[in-house]
Amino acid sequence: MVIEAKQSELDKVVECIKKSGKRIVLLQGDLGSGKTTLVKVFAKGHDVTSPTFSVQQCYGEDVYHYDLYNAGFEKFMELGLFEELEKPGYHFIEWPDSRLEELLEAMGLEYLKIHITPQGDKRVYRCID
Repeated sequence: MVIEAKQSELDKVVECIKKSGKRIVLLQGDLGSGKTTLVKVFAKGHDVTSPTFSVQQCYGEDVYHYDLYNAGFEKFMELGLFEELEKPGYHFIEWPDSRLEELLEAMGLEYLKIHITPQGDKRVYRCID
């Protein structure tokens, strides 16, 4: 599914995530493409910040946000964060790589991949099951 949306229209993307039934969401896109902004809209009412330096942020009891930009796959595994994916709730992972996808598939964990591309004052969200 492809969704074009301005920031004020991100509820369309949130609805797509919820309807997918997937609780692990891989967010891909260049710096500044809107990955953290999407998580902010999803986790309304929480102070969402990019977990670039902390690797993981938790919002309430059911929204988890990971950023692998600086840490990478190895640090994610070393910190035991893969096991966190077993917790109930939504898990948003920014900057995943193919090794993470391969591990998720090998473990039988379903995920939704969203590739975000800026396009003027909008973003194009490609949701891939």
